[in-house]
Amino acid sequence: MPQIPRLSEDKIMQNIRNFSIIAHIDHGKSTLADRLLEITGTIEKRDMRAQVLDSMDLERERGITIKMQPVRMIYKVNHADLRFKNNDLGMIHKSQILNPKSSDSEYILNLIDTPGHIDFSYEVSRALRAVEGSILLVDATQGVQAQTLTTLGLAQASGLTIIPVISKIDSPLARVDEVRNEVCKLLNCEVDKVLLVSGKTGEGVEHLLEEVIKRIPPPNPQALPVLNTVNTGNACGFGSLVFDFKYSTHRGVIVFVRVFSGQVKQGDKLKFKVAGKTFQALEVGVFTPEEKSSDVLSAGEIGYIVTGIKEPGIASVGDTVADVSDNSNAFPGYEVVRPVVWASVYPENQDHFATLKLALGRLKLSDSAFSFEEESSGILGRGFRCGFLGMLHLEIITERLRREFNLPLVITLPSITYKIRYKNGSEETIYTPSFFPEDHLIDSIREPWVHATIIIPPEYLNTVLPLLYDFEAELGEASSFGSQSQSSGSGRTSLSFEMPLRELMRGFFDKLKAVTSGFGSISYTLSGERPADVTRLDILVADEIVPAFAKVISRRQVEDEAERAVEKLSGILPRQMFTTKIQGKALGRIISSKTLSGVRKDVTQHMYGGDITRKMKLREKQKKGKKKMKERGKVNIPQEVFLKMIKRD
Repeated sequence: MPQIPRLSEDKIMQNIRNFSIIAHIDHGKSTLADRLLEITGTIEKRDMRAQVLDSMDLERERGITIKMQPVRMIYKVNHADLRFKNNDLGMIHKSQILNPKSSDSEYILNLIDTPGHIDFSYEVSRALRAVEGSILLVDATQGVQAQTLTTLGLAQASGLTIIPVISKIDSPLARVDEVRNEVCKLLNCEVDKVLLVSGKTGEGVEHLLEEVIKRIPPPNPQALPVLNTVNTGNACGFGSLVFDFKYSTHRGVIVFVRVFSGQVKQGDKLKFKVAGKTFQALEVGVFTPEEKSSDVLSAGEIGYIVTGIKEPGIASVGDTVADVSDNSNAFPGYEVVRPVVWASVYPENQDHFATLKLALGRLKLSDSAFSFEEESSGILGRGFRCGFLGMLHLEIITERLRREFNLPLVITLPSITYKIRYKNGSEETIYTPSFFPEDHLIDSIREPWVHATIIIPPEYLNTVLPLLYDFEAELGEASSFGSQSQSSGSGRTSLSFEMPLRELMRGFFDKLKAVTSGFGSISYTLSGERPADVTRLDILVADEIVPAFAKVISRRQVEDEAERAVEKLSGILPRQMFTTKIQGKALGRIISSKTLSGVRKDVTQHMYGGDITRKMKLREKQKKGKKKMKERGKVNIPQEVFLKMIKRD
């Protein structure tokens, strides 16, 4: 395997820039990353393709980034053209600037491309702990969005240097001046500090690279990760923070690390400080963007280490990889991720249970935010209760199971967790709606709430407020930014509120997009738990409860939701050979009901005249047969029906 050329060790630290790109979804992160790779010569033009850092087919098909992706670039500049300020590069000597032909004109740029969707904010938070600066990308056609504020807050909390950039300036719909003013107000910065680029045409991208070198500081070998404090311990030995990992069938776990002290090379004896597992580094290297081996990884660099470990549960995001003889404390890690949406996954055929278990384990090795545990259902058989970060995360995981492992699945309706206190004093956490207890057994219920922020044009305020009421939201503060003139139509209104997570998962985002003509955006964080007034809604098919259709809903919505669910199921369930009754049951009674007529065969079609009593006998015989079938028959619900019931109308 070819080796990566390296700078001399005394120049590596001062010539490294570690940064990420953060933005709202679809603001041009991946396109900008493509141009950066092209301009730096990391990838030759003949090998370029759209979204080159998005390795999964799902990412390219949907046009979104799901997994963060690091990449190492080498950029050569002429120091004489950069006009550094005194405080821009304190670690670079004046003599180095005056000599543009020196090797100091080569910079190592470690970029981490991050997702933009709210479901993958955890990916963003991990990436930010491995860098010193971030490019805040804002779409010139859309302006500041909710996730822009969320990611900016994460970057500022990590103490990162922010470079504001306006993207898509080549678009005919671009509002460059207006959006730039929004960003200036948001960051309290001068207009000339906001850069203008087009990832599509490459305009302004090379200037952006120069500004990255000027504004983002080089790594400080004495700074601890996360805390931004000085390391008073032993900084001579190798120490690195694991910000991601993946699994290889042949090489085991491959950890993605940011090195904070010392260096590591192939063959070194290392250990996971939190897990306590020792191993030998089979290979070290960097991302270009594919994995390329290197002689050594030193302080300040971002790269990977092949561990050879094939045991599940050893590697974890936030662990510290250090020398086996290092007795210092582990670096501060990351907050443990909490799933917010739960759904049960069952194989369509129970013979595939072992395959499903293996597939989930493989996905867990590459997605630390995903969790699962075994459960069973009387009708569906053995399956797994799975935790996700949101609805998109659920959709991505289940789609990967079908594509990568060719597994036909039955997926229950997504739900959240409820903490139940029974009248006998016991407590239980319920993850699956079908296990939600009967009302007469419950003393109290608590459910999670979220603190959310939406950003909308001010003219849609009158349509959004009734929507918030319908979804049980409690309105907080409201503020405006950008130009508020009626003629420009470019103003933005920010609304903060709190609402039950249950209501947010009930299709709030889709409804928000509908009432704001697509201009509304949302970001949210969990804010704690509150008492809940909810009950379980069961759907019965032929007098038999279908656990996969059970859901927990607000009592005030129970009648409307029961009618809606029964009506929807009656429209997609294939007709049976006998009459099938579909019912919605909640609060101890049947709330809604609909009868699906059976398929009727003309048993007299072969008869051509004759006595009418002959036809009547045949029809009576058919009637008795259908009665027996109704008593003994079982409704077969195809997989497509489960999938259609999960999807929002």
